[in-house]
Amino acid sequence: MAIPVFRANNPGWGDMSDYVSHFAKSTEGSDAYSNIISILASGRIEARNPFGVGRARAPLSVRHDMVCFSEVPLHQLSRLASRRQSEHGIVFRKDFVIANGGNPILYAYAAGGLTVPFEALMAQGAGDAAHPIWLIVPFVDAPGAGGSYFFEWEREWRKIGHLNFGLDDVAFLIIPESHHQYARIFFDDAEVEHTGPCYRCPFIDARWGQDQIQEALSR
Repeated sequence: MAIPVFRANNPGWGDMSDYVSHFAKSTEGSDAYSNIISILASGRIEARNPFGVGRARAPLSVRHDMVCFSEVPLHQLSRLASRRQSEHGIVFRKDFVIANGGNPILYAYAAGGLTVPFEALMAQGAGDAAHPIWLIVPFVDAPGAGGSYFFEWEREWRKIGHLNFGLDDVAFLIIPESHHQYARIFFDDAEVEHTGPCYRCPFIDARWGQDQIQEALSR
């Protein structure tokens, strides 16, 4: 029997999620709203930066830019919204992201010694772009190392390279509740005028509680 790509969690487990989210952030010359519209129009989240314990040590030819996600439960997205300073995002089922090369990252605490074997393997692979360690360390991070903040609460997932997606791959869109009606009209007009994709998936607000989210998903 084939092993499933992903096994859904018990629906009563409020601390777990079958989804991962990606928030669009403001960039120079473009706010978060404009950036999420660009992502939805193109059907692509672009990988723009390297991550992981090896990002500064990998051979130049092995720069693995990545897309980042979080598996924080939907009713706790307000934490991410506050951290990202954004109310706009996109949510996928975990099995879709897994099938496209996504994976949870490993949090390796330097104080516990878990970074030591990775350091040794990176030393072995120095100058060798084909060494498999460079495919592993993008998914390993050391919270608190080098003065970085402790971000384990984000329950981060990553994928090497861009993520391409279609309309049916999007589980939900994260949009402020005050914008839901306007977003529906925007997407309906895009479909009628053939100016872009029309997303008919549920909309949720990052500040909603569990009951509001469940109500939106049951419609």
